[in-house]
Amino acid sequence: MRLIASDRPHSWASSEERAISTTLYELSVPTFLQTVRAVRGYLDRAVRHCAETGADPDDFVNVRLCEDMAPFHFQIEATWHHAVWGLEAARTGVFAPPALVGPAPFSDLRAMMARAQAALEAFTPDEVNGWSGKELDLQIGPRRLLFTPETLILSFSLPNFHFHAVTAYDILRMRGVPLGKRDYEGELRTRPGHSQGGL
Repeated sequence: MRLIASDRPHSWASSEERAISTTLYELSVPTFLQTVRAVRGYLDRAVRHCAETGADPDDFVNVRLCEDMAPFHFQIEATWHHAVWGLEAARTGVFAPPALVGPAPFSDLRAMMARAQAALEAFTPDEVNGWSGKELDLQIGPRRLLFTPETLILSFSLPNFHFHAVTAYDILRMRGVPLGKRDYEGELRTRPGHSQGGL
């Protein structure tokens, strides 16, 4: 995958301008990991908040942001599925996450995200980059969708992953867990020695 660098504001660079490449691994695995680690951080913060206030973390499990939205436990499961099994779909050509667990203790949801991190960390650049550009014909629910690994990750997996991760964050915030934007943002992938200051 090629991204074009340009000095011209608000415009695409011409083909003569300097080109840089971003690999399938770089756009997927570290991006998923940044947010998965952040999710683990705000789940941990929720547990500390409950210890400080005498609340029970399991009370979050069935909370919904809105009546017609899925509950907290589903948001965590879906975050896990779209990260790990989005990549597995790029590898195998089949989107087949495990069956939903359903309501589970808060401790199980934390363990689920730990497994997600471990699974993502096990992917290697050579492995993931070896899938680049191949044709995928995926059946996802009632839809048959034709992708490449790049378009699968960018247009399906990442949007769904972030939707569920931020909805879980919003539920905790709604229920009084003291979280801020940086808790969701996680650790930025800045150049070595660069401060992570700012808003």
